[in-house]
Amino acid sequence: MNKKTLHSLEGLSLAYSTNKDFKPEETVESPEEISKTSQKVRVQLFTKLKAGKSVTRIYGLDEKQETLDVLCKFIKQKCGLGGSVKDGEILIQGDQVEKIIKILIEKGYKNTKRSGG
Repeated sequence: MNKKTLHSLEGLSLAYSTNKDFKPEETVESPEEISKTSQKVRVQLFTKLKAGKSVTRIYGLDEKQETLDVLCKFIKQKCGLGGSVKDGEILIQGDQVEKIIKILIEKGYKNTKRSGG
């Protein structure tokens, strides 16, 4: 049985009124999406992997999982390579840093830079 505590009630707004016509305001806050231009997106090349393979890592994207999946699929099609989304980062096979930066800028991510690594 789940025990109700004061901590579990945080964030709830309680209202009481004797007015029969009173209707509480519905304050459902939707999470604000950060615009593409204000996100600090970084593209980094990893070369120290198994069998000398390299992977291009895209991180700093503050997007939903569905958006990341769509963006990953688009980048994979443009580069003609495989890739995946893990832990909020996009991983693309091979050294595709410059090409991916151009693709991201075209998609509206203006603050995209190469990261050392």
